[in-house]
This record gives sequence, C-alpha cells and structure tokens, in this order.
Amino acid sequence: MSKPHTVSISFDNNHILKMVFGGQNDHLYHLEELMDVGIASRGNELILTGDQPAVLQAQHVLQKLYEEAAQDKPIDIEELKAAVRLSLSEEHAQKSTLKINTRIKVLQPRTITQTDYCEAINNNELVFGLGPAGTGKTYLAIAMAVSKMLAGEVDRIVLSRPAVEAGEKLGFLPGDMKDKVDPYLRPMYDALFDTLPPEDVAKRMASGQIEIAPLAFMRGRTLSNAFVVLDEAQNTTSVQMKMFLTRLGNNSRMVVTGDPSQIDLPPNTPSGLVEAEKLLAGIKGVAMIKFQHYDIVRSPIVSRIISAYEQANKQ
Repeated sequence: MSKPHTVSISFDNNHILKMVFGGQNDHLYHLEELMDVGIASRGNELILTGDQPAVLQAQHVLQKLYEEAAQDKPIDIEELKAAVRLSLSEEHAQKSTLKINTRIKVLQPRTITQTDYCEAINNNELVFGLGPAGTGKTYLAIAMAVSKMLAGEVDRIVLSRPAVEAGEKLGFLPGDMKDKVDPYLRPMYDALFDTLPPEDVAKRMASGQIEIAPLAFMRGRTLSNAFVVLDEAQNTTSVQMKMFLTRLGNNSRMVVTGDPSQIDLPPNTPSGLVEAEKLLAGIKGVAMIKFQHYDIVRSPIVSRIISAYEQANKQ
C-alpha cells in the first residue's frame, strides 16, 4: 500500500480564508468527500493528505477558490462543486486521447472517471459502472459495444435490463411480447440510435447481430463473441445477477451498470448489484468504476437535485 501524500498550503488573509472554509468549515468537509482527501486546518495553513493526484487536485481547487473569494465572489457549496468539476475537466482535457468510433459520431470521454471506465472496458472481461444518473454509464457502454462490433472485435451486441417498474404500477400493457417489454428497454434503443443510423440498427436487429431483451430471457444461454450490457442492475435480485454474470462466454465482454441508491425492488429484497459489488471486488478480470456527482454530464441542475436528495436522506 502506497504511503499517503501530504501537502501544506498557507494563505495570507484569514478573512478571505474563512469564506473559502464556509460556516463551521462546511466547504472543507464537502471537499474531503468529493475528492477523497483529508484536510486539517491550523490557522491560515491547510494540511492535505491522501493519494498524490487527489491531493494536488484539491490543492488546485482551494487556490482557485481563494483567488475568487479575494475578488469578492461569493463561495457556496455549488461554487465549490463547480470548481472541482472545472479542475477535473482541465486535467482530463490534458490527458485523454481515448476516442470511441461509431457510425454517426466519434465520442470522447468527458470526465476522468469516464476515461477510466472506457479503459477498464478495454482491459477487463467484466466491468461494473456504479453511480448516479446522468454520468454516462449506459451510454458509454453501448457506444463502446458499437465501436467494438464495427471493428470486428465482437460478433454481436446483447443489451438487457430487468423489467422492474420504477415505483409505479403500469398495469396491463397491450400488444405482443415485444410491445410489452420495449418500454423498459427504451433507453437502450436511444443510445443505439445515437451511434448507428436507424436503418443499420433495424438491419442488425433483424439478423440477430444486435439483441435487446429483458433479463428474464437470458437464462440458460451462453454469450460468446459478444459485448453484453446489463443496465439498471440495482433492480436485479441476487439470483438474477448470478445467473446473468455466468452467461459470459469466450471472447466476450460484459458491462453491468446501475445506481445502488435507486433500488426499485420490493421491500426486504436484497439487490444483486450491491451483493456483486462486495463479492467480486478485487477479482482478476473484474473492474469496479464508481462515478460521482462531478461526473454528471447532463444539465448541471441534475447534480444539484441529486445532492439535495442525498442531504435530505442523511438528515
């Protein structure tokens, strides 16, 4: 285990520094949580401790906030989060060369965690993408699947979701089996149509090269030479998750995405995703990538909404 890195920063003006710290040092506590560093204050000096990249990043954020406060710019929690996102984006822009080639566009990860996620998919047979909505977990997984199919690295794409209603009862759905399950799978179609022309999607689905199916349809199968994605995995039971993971065949990759804080299973039903995260961490060929609020690439208000709900749950 590597030795923690420590950096000491001194500031000249204690009045400005109080604005950076926030009431009762709230800003420092948030920064510790956001960047996974320890921060100790001694008068006008701060001691930062943690992994070297995170410590240097936090140092950069604190110096930027101090400069803004010195110009009488109000510093609140959202300003702190914005400074963290900006700092991470600047670093990411300097280091990222990874590109995802699809028929419609060439995509590039927009945050460091997204880059780590795509690199993990390239280097592991099984990858878990965990974290809040809007971080690109599913979209990037499907884009990577399309890219590898077009490059001839896999023969087919299999996309799946558990058919669990998100807190509301939809009742009887008319039509055949496809009509009944398609509403649950719509987000996966949306990602496909953003990376392949509609006629190409239709042709490949008709030939079986692309398959979108509920989780229940996976039992008893072996998925070889395939790129397999399980979305909304927090809504799988332990039995379902084990069943799905053991479908993985030769020359295949599997990506499992989900948000452990958004479980829609019946009360007292353990989530298969939560269990798998505990059981499979550290296993060779398995990567766990955890997204945070600052990885959200939807409207910035989504990050603020999620933060508000999390604060309410803590209280």
